[in-house]
Amino acid sequence: MTVKYGLLATLEAKPGKGPQLAAFLQQGRELAAAEEGTVTWYAAKISDTTYVIFDTFEDEAGRDAHLGGQIPAALGQHGPELLAADPDIKLIDVIAVK
Repeated sequence: MTVKYGLLATLEAKPGKGPQLAAFLQQGRELAAAEEGTVTWYAAKISDTTYVIFDTFEDEAGRDAHLGGQIPAALGQHGPELLAADPDIKLIDVIAVK
């Protein structure tokens, strides 16, 4: 399996909403695990208000399916109460993997 594509999303929580955003991301793991085209899915905390999601995919079809899937839909639904701004989502090309 070779991953060539990824997503990097930075999420900034509203003041005091970091723990709720972390809990939301923990629930997202189950949704990501069910996605056939998502190879890896990571959620991480940088600070009390800054979180990131990093995903990898073998092909663009898997990435596109993820972008149209349940996690972005749930983020769109719950984002206004949790996030200080829209997520900063970057499509990336994976250069090397160990």
